[in-house]
This record gives sequence, structure tokens and C-alpha cells, in this order.
Amino acid sequence: MELDVLDRLAAEAFDGYIVRKDLVRRFKGQYPVPTYVGEFLLGRYCASTDEEEIAEGLNIVDRQMSERTVRAGEEELFKANARERGTVKIIDIITARLDPETDSYVATLPSLRLNLVRIDPDMVNNNQRMLTGGFYAEVELEYDAAIAQEKKGRPFGVSSLRPIQLSKRGALDDLATSRAAFTTEQWKQFLLRSVGLEPTELTPRAQDVLLARMVPFVERNYNAVELGPRGTGKSHLYQQVSPYSHLVSGGKATVARMFVNNANGQRGLVCQYDVVCFDEVSGVSFDQKDGVNIMKGYMESGEFSRGRESIRANGGIVMVGNFDVDVEHQQRIGHLFGPMPPEMRDDTALMDRIHAYLPGWDVPKMESRLFTDHFGLVSDFLSECWTRLRGETRFSALMGRVTFGSALSGRDATAVNKTVSGLLKLLYPDAAAPVPDADMEWAVRLALECRRRVKEQQKRIGSAEFRSTQFSYRMGEDGVETFVSTPELAGAEGIGADPLPPGHAWGISPGGADEAPGLYRIEATEGPGSGMRITNVTPCGTLRESVNTAYQNLLSRRRELVGERDPRQHELNVQVRAMDTNKSGAFLGMAVLLAFAGALLERSLKGGLIVIGGISVGGSVEPIHNAVLLAEQAVERGAQTALFPVAARRQLNDLSDEMAAKINIVYYTDARDALVKALCD
Repeated sequence: MELDVLDRLAAEAFDGYIVRKDLVRRFKGQYPVPTYVGEFLLGRYCASTDEEEIAEGLNIVDRQMSERTVRAGEEELFKANARERGTVKIIDIITARLDPETDSYVATLPSLRLNLVRIDPDMVNNNQRMLTGGFYAEVELEYDAAIAQEKKGRPFGVSSLRPIQLSKRGALDDLATSRAAFTTEQWKQFLLRSVGLEPTELTPRAQDVLLARMVPFVERNYNAVELGPRGTGKSHLYQQVSPYSHLVSGGKATVARMFVNNANGQRGLVCQYDVVCFDEVSGVSFDQKDGVNIMKGYMESGEFSRGRESIRANGGIVMVGNFDVDVEHQQRIGHLFGPMPPEMRDDTALMDRIHAYLPGWDVPKMESRLFTDHFGLVSDFLSECWTRLRGETRFSALMGRVTFGSALSGRDATAVNKTVSGLLKLLYPDAAAPVPDADMEWAVRLALECRRRVKEQQKRIGSAEFRSTQFSYRMGEDGVETFVSTPELAGAEGIGADPLPPGHAWGISPGGADEAPGLYRIEATEGPGSGMRITNVTPCGTLRESVNTAYQNLLSRRRELVGERDPRQHELNVQVRAMDTNKSGAFLGMAVLLAFAGALLERSLKGGLIVIGGISVGGSVEPIHNAVLLAEQAVERGAQTALFPVAARRQLNDLSDEMAAKINIVYYTDARDALVKALCD
């Protein structure tokens, strides 16, 4: 493999902490242990760019993995070696439990099928995750022949163990210091390589979703859902990369194991792990009827009760699962929480506690080209840094820089803040590092989209309290309000429910004897200079007439439309895009005029709005002769509100009941009236 710029940069910045990810895949599947176990050894012996050192380290890792991992059928061989030699070293997952009959702890080593292994209480107390699911460790197992002779003797014992994780105190400081050598884009790519993926083979959209998957590892009590097609690696990060996460496969989930065992007070998974992930969530159910309610309470507050005692934990809950159909069909037949278990799929209270819904359908199916052969951080170093980042917050970075729109409820704002905080921690592990506006806006847009996806499903289920879903933000006190949509809700060719950027408008040309009505999108922008320019390559005469007439009305009626702003002091550029076969652009004057006014006022028109009607040079509204057909066209293209000249009112009395129920008709008398009714509140 030839080193690229990012490899050389990583080797210089993270000397001793990187490993070639193709070496990791070399051991994947050969030995019965997760990926991060192999990386732990590779990081110890192969953290170099020197080929000879790597080759030598590989031999050591290969030998240790071969000698210390127990394959099926080799259990008795390892036990015999322990008897003959006195001790044997193995790599295995170790769990422990209290044996009340002897008032002692006993360990379990599943690869050797040993359930009654002696272990010192101090070892258990220093590594309490043994009591809730266990963890992988290098274990030195001893055999005592004298104890074997005793009645109910336990000859096997753990003499020492070393968890498969990094314990270096300065890990996060090293990460933060070395991050400064990378640009933001380089760092995003390096993070993806560190979890085994090749960013150059992924679209920017897929990269964003994969980075969002990392947020639960760096943000306390972060709850997320990701549903999508099979084979996109949804559970890989939670099972193979970090020892601080635990994967619960589909099936019964006990309250005692998840939260607390009331019989003995033993803390559950959410107390012992940073992230608890439910895989194949459609098959998950709790052993108690109130299991989902307990989980909802924990997802809201991070607390649960054991009798009168309130217990606080930091573990986040992530649910991943599969669609049996594509996302478009899933929306047609229900909502995007459809694959959840029956007791969860329509529970809007549970949904409200989910901070982000990741679009798993935007990640490609995992195939060989998507896995990197380049250098990335050793998984145990990366996961150790991530767990230490959980003790920090980046909320202060948002203060005074970003203002959220009125559509966000308190829970919405909390969810978005947590997602932004997590994304900024991933990008800037140094809390003192300045965050550029571009990176802040990237994090804000992604966070708003992922939370809005939750809100849209609540709205689909029919809860009126969730009807306000038009999420927006402003950068700075004087920034323009920008609305964020979820891409799966509406295609680019239809009219979405979200407000467009300032200066954009939808309009319908009524057509004529030889031409059907047509949908147009008008996009006007203002900048320094003066005058107006149509950016269409070859605008036809009727389209040019509509635009010029609108501009003349803007100049002559500027005070009542845009106040003190003088259009002559701004250069207006406008593009009019035909969305179907109609190309004439006739009688679009009112839509173009409202687009010009929105651009100058820096205000958006209402979401789902379409503007109908032409305007003369003198300012009078042109008559419409096919209002019913235009209203039907507006419904067909997804409009929620149609702005018609008041003269069309009588015609629209003939609009069918079915069509009238699907669209809100608003009438205007002149340009000023149309603008007031079109602008966002």
C-alpha cells in the first residue's frame, strides 16, 4: 500500500497510536474475538509505518492470537495445559457473579466452558463490568491440584487479568493536541478511516450519517434510532469498535439486566456502558409490562428507581433495525418508525425522547471497496478518548452564535443541542479550539434534520401537538432564517412543506390555447451593484415580459413593498426554472415580484405556497380564465396553499369538494396584499 497525504500526516501526528486497517481485516474472522481485540494487539506491536517493524509485529500478534484464543473443540486442550503447566494465558470475555452459598465471586470463561472459576473480590470491584455482560481481557488462568481434591473444589482461578482497553491518562490530551495538524475535512476522513471505512468511496451524505453514528459515544445519555436497508453496517460500530458499548440482539430484554436487579441491587447495562445498542430492534421486547415505561423515564431524565432509591446512569440507548421495503414505500404505507416493536412503533412519548433519527438508507451496503487499507487510530485509543469526551460539553459554543426558530419545542432544542455538542466534540476534541461558522452550521443543519425526522413521524401518527415541524435557525443575531428539511419528505421537483430560502418562490403559468399550465420555480438573489439580470440562457419573450413587468412594479411601488430598501442600490439576479413542458413563462409576474421582495427583505415566503397571477406595468392584477385547472395543478404538485387574485373567487366555487379539502385558497387584491399574505410570520 502506498501512503497518501493523510497517512503521512497521521503518522507524524499520532506516532504510536495508528494501525493499518487492512491488517485488522487480516485477523477478522480467523479468531473468535471482536475487531477491537485484534486492534489492541496490533496497536501494541504494529503501530508503525516501517514495513519491517509491521512484519515483525504481525508475527507476534499472530502467535499470541493463535496461542491465546480458544477455538471450538480446543477447550479441553487449554484446561490440560493449565493443569500441566500450572497457568495458561487466554484472551476471552470474562463475566462474574456472586455465589451466595460460599459468599464469594465466581467468574465465567465461556470459551473454556468454565462457570465456577475462582476470582479475587478486588479484581471484581475494580472491574465491575464483569457483573453486567463482561468484557474481553487477557486472562492468566491458574490450576490448583490440591483444591481439585477437595469436595466441591474449584481448581481453576484467575491469577491476573488485563482488560482490552487503553488506560493512559493523557489519551484525550494527545488526541486534542494532534488534531490541530488536520483540516476539518482531513479530520472527518481520518475518523472514518479509524473505524475501518474509506471516505473517498463514500458520498458526502453517507459520510455525514456515519459521523452522526459516533455521537452516542461522546455524548452522555444520547438516544438515537437508525433504520434502513440490511447490510449497511448499522451495528458494526457498537459491536466491533469500542469496549465501552454493548450490543443487545433481538429478543427478550430484562429490566434487571438493563437497569437494576431489585433483588441484589446489581446495576445494569446502562450503568456500566457508554452505549447500549438494541440490534434487530423489531424483535426486542421486555420481560415486564412496564419495561418500556421504565426505559422512557430513563431516556428522559437519565434516572430510574429501585424502591425509594433513585439511580442515575450515563449510558445512551441506540436502536437499529431494518426496513423490509424502501424508504419511499415505508412512508406510503405508514411512518418511519414502522419496523419498531408493536409496543414502541406508535408511542409518540417514546419518540419524543429520541434525540436523532439517522437515515440508514443513505449509507451504501458494505462491500470490499468501502473498507480502507490506510492508517487509522487504534480502536482502543479512539474509544478511550471518546469516553473521556463524554465528561465535556460544547453547549457554550452555540451560545450567541445560533438562534433556533419558534417551531422547536423544549425537547427539540435539547435534542438538537446534544447532537450539535456531540458532533463538535468529534470535530474539535480540544474544548478551547475555535469552531468556524461553516463547521458550526454543518453540525446545526445535521442535528436539526435528524430531530425533525422524529417530529415528522409523530406528526404522521396524528398528534396535533407535533404539527409544527418547520425547523429553522439563524447564524448570528442578524442572520437570515434558514429552514432545514428532511430529504426523504419531498423530491426536488415537487413543492415541499418547508419555506424556501429568501428570494425563492413557486408559481404557475396558466398556459394558453396551445400550451398546458406549467409549474415554475423562481430563484432571485440580491448583491452589490444595481439593475436586474435574467440568468436563464435564452429566456423567451413572454418569460422576459413577466420578469421585466415584475421589476418595474418593484421600482414603482418600492416603499409599500420593501420600505426603505432601494432596489436601485442592489443588483437582482433571477433564474426562472420550468419544471415541466410549459416553457413560455407567461403571467408569472406576481410570483416573480414576491421573489424580488423576499430577496431584498431577506425573508422567506410561507412553506407549501404557490403564487398564481400576472401583473401589468401599471400594477393591476391580470385576470385568470382557468382558475379551477390551476388549483388542481397546485394540489397535484404538492402545494398546501394557493395565492389567487380575488377576481378568481367565483370560478373557484366550481372546485370539487375533494380538491377543496386538499388545499387552502388565499385571495389577494394587489401586490402589497399578496406580499403580506405570502411572507412567513
